[in-house]
Amino acid sequence: MSAWKVGIQLYTIRDETAKDFVGALRRVAAEGYQGVEFAGYGGLPANEMKALLDELGLQAIGSHVGIGRLTSALDEEIEYNLAIGSRYIVCPALGKEHRQDEAAWRDTFRLLEQIGNTCRERGIAFGYHNHRFEFEDKVGGEPALDALFGSVSADAVKVELDACWVHFAGYDPVAYIDKYAGRLPIVHFKDAKRKEDGQPVTVELGQGEVDLRAIAKAADQAGTEWLVYEQDVCQNPPFTAMANSMRWMKENGLA
Repeated sequence: MSAWKVGIQLYTIRDETAKDFVGALRRVAAEGYQGVEFAGYGGLPANEMKALLDELGLQAIGSHVGIGRLTSALDEEIEYNLAIGSRYIVCPALGKEHRQDEAAWRDTFRLLEQIGNTCRERGIAFGYHNHRFEFEDKVGGEPALDALFGSVSADAVKVELDACWVHFAGYDPVAYIDKYAGRLPIVHFKDAKRKEDGQPVTVELGQGEVDLRAIAKAADQAGTEWLVYEQDVCQNPPFTAMANSMRWMKENGLA
């Protein structure tokens, strides 16, 4: 029995949630996903969201919250997430002003730790989600991702590893999962292939070059709580991509 459950980052189906948020969550539940990671709340008050999740048997994994709201409306975000039963708030990315040089990166490390400590004091965990730039940027001679997690307390900032972007940054996702075992509650489960120009494009699970089975095995051994399917760009309609990716996970014994 695997240690993790399977969820979806709702950014994947953002076109559908924009049209009918409640209906989209019903489709997610019907497809067999166990939890959702939010990228916005569809305008639903927390009590209505909690009732909907309970009705559908979905767990609130956490929420991606931009650095702007993390600095301007953190209390509001914490209160909402606690009310819906979410366990994590995650910073999904950083603008260039927060990472333009080593000094900016170090200021950002301190800011993220402050945010994380506030979250922890309020009873919710805080994490950081990577892209490729955290590997391309160097701080103190090492990838900014490692400098970040080496600089801040593991209690303050957890790791939400996007294994696909680790791969396309030229690093080994399994090695990174092993490295941050015990601090890694969520792994973004994403696949991609290279376009003619060599740049990656996200695809349905099992259709790209990322070694998803090895990542799932490593996540299991690392005690990861959630594998979260995410597809930044869908070639098929989002609900079709979501269904095909779940089918692949079931066929491979991952869901």
